[in-house]
Amino acid sequence: MNTAHQELRAGRHTPDIESSWLRSRLSGLHPDDRPCLVYAPVAKDGGLVRAAAPVLEQARAELAETSMALVLADRDARILTLDCWDGSTREAIDGAGIGPGVQLGEDRVGTNAIGTPLEIRQPVMVKRGDHYMEVFRSFDCYGHPVIHPITRRLEGVLNIGGIREHGQALIPPFVRRMVRDIEERLLLDSTRQQQRLLAAFQEAARNPRRRVLVVGHGLVLATPPALALLEPADHAAVQACADAARAEGPVTHRLPLLSGRVVAVRCTPVDGSDGVLVEMIAEDAAAGCGNARAADAGTALEWPLLVVGEPGSGRTTEARSALGRDTNTLDATDVLRQGEHAWVTGMTALLASDGPPLIIENIQLLSEPVTALLTSRLRATARRAVLTSTPGEHLEKEHASLVALCNARRDLIPLRRRPYEVPRFAEQMLADLGGAGRPRLTADSLRILAVQPWPGNLAELRRVIQTVAGARSTGDIVPADLPASHREVPGPASPFRQAEREVIVAAIEAARGNKLQAARALGVSRSTLYNRMRALRIT
Repeated sequence: MNTAHQELRAGRHTPDIESSWLRSRLSGLHPDDRPCLVYAPVAKDGGLVRAAAPVLEQARAELAETSMALVLADRDARILTLDCWDGSTREAIDGAGIGPGVQLGEDRVGTNAIGTPLEIRQPVMVKRGDHYMEVFRSFDCYGHPVIHPITRRLEGVLNIGGIREHGQALIPPFVRRMVRDIEERLLLDSTRQQQRLLAAFQEAARNPRRRVLVVGHGLVLATPPALALLEPADHAAVQACADAARAEGPVTHRLPLLSGRVVAVRCTPVDGSDGVLVEMIAEDAAAGCGNARAADAGTALEWPLLVVGEPGSGRTTEARSALGRDTNTLDATDVLRQGEHAWVTGMTALLASDGPPLIIENIQLLSEPVTALLTSRLRATARRAVLTSTPGEHLEKEHASLVALCNARRDLIPLRRRPYEVPRFAEQMLADLGGAGRPRLTADSLRILAVQPWPGNLAELRRVIQTVAGARSTGDIVPADLPASHREVPGPASPFRQAEREVIVAAIEAARGNKLQAARALGVSRSTLYNRMRALRIT
């Protein structure tokens, strides 16, 4: 048993530290583990950073001759700024892998003076032996949470520490003074922003029949008609629309509500604030708000129909929606199991006979000769048919003859591009699982799900919902109930980074997963491509 465990069992730690160690163990951590450090981009112009900037600047001048380090982290325990003036302390920090963008939550690295104050919402001194993981036990640190004076929301934590003995009695009052100054600046900044948001809302709400909301961080103003229109899951969807407007500027989405109504959601950022003005305009519910491109909405279908989308994006569901329940399915993945000859024989027999409509899945897997045969058989068949495929250059090359044969096409939008629909899909999937007293997704859980990247699209979302429903059969599904892989809120991404990610994903898809070919198409080296994939979290 190591010394730290002996001290814990001997009661040499404070109750806060003992409780933190218990939480660390329950998170599956071990003191001898190497910390699982996760890097992500950080917001350089957020409200906490703006409020803390002059306070940190003054503190840097006061601490410049010391061996202490000064750290500001956000509410997710992710380091925003780190200042250190002593070479030995800097070497120890670098050796532990600590730097801006690193997340130090208790669930990842155990007891520490950033994650623990955030967990208990109280200041805490974490001495060397108090750290749960051995790698951090050269540090003495004091962390103090920063709480917004109006919303009472936890904004982050301020931490001072080092590897040498310091006057520990002097550090807490010094940090408390800094935190008080930061909170006062948050109050001033919030007051100015809320005044702008209130003015924008009052102007928009002059007509009492308008369905308008103003959505800010920690503040929502809404007219009664807007509140009457929305259910809890709809609020999370509207929040996702507002988040998109913060990143992209004015934007309009067509949003299906849980009630079955469809609204146009027009989002406009409010100048001089972090808020967004949202107006909802009801449309004809029968017009639908499908996954497919608008060009096909409301028009009579002609056959064959081509449905194009990423894996898991709902191609089969879209095909069955177009054809009805009574269908036959022919899947090109069976070519690997049956062989081309047997598959072509079965395909020819199906298309030569009368029967229900036919779904032909995954045409991207067909060779050019089989594609030519399928094109010929489809021309002669009387059956209605829907073809499904992944996107990519193959639709313009080896499978171009099938694409040309189709009289209609629907391109399914990836789930990451329509986060405002994630709450509705999640609620529907949870309802489909049935059962009396089924659990409920809280608004916070829905907001977290809405901002996930969802590389597996609807299929991945369905697996997550099944997982949380299996673990909790009743009550509220809170963020802590979500799988660890889908619990983290991604860092803010600029429109440029989002566009870069889309370009790289499209190049990899066009190259059928061949990274070398994708790198050549993008005009970069393979190592550069891998570096960008890691930075942009492309799996």
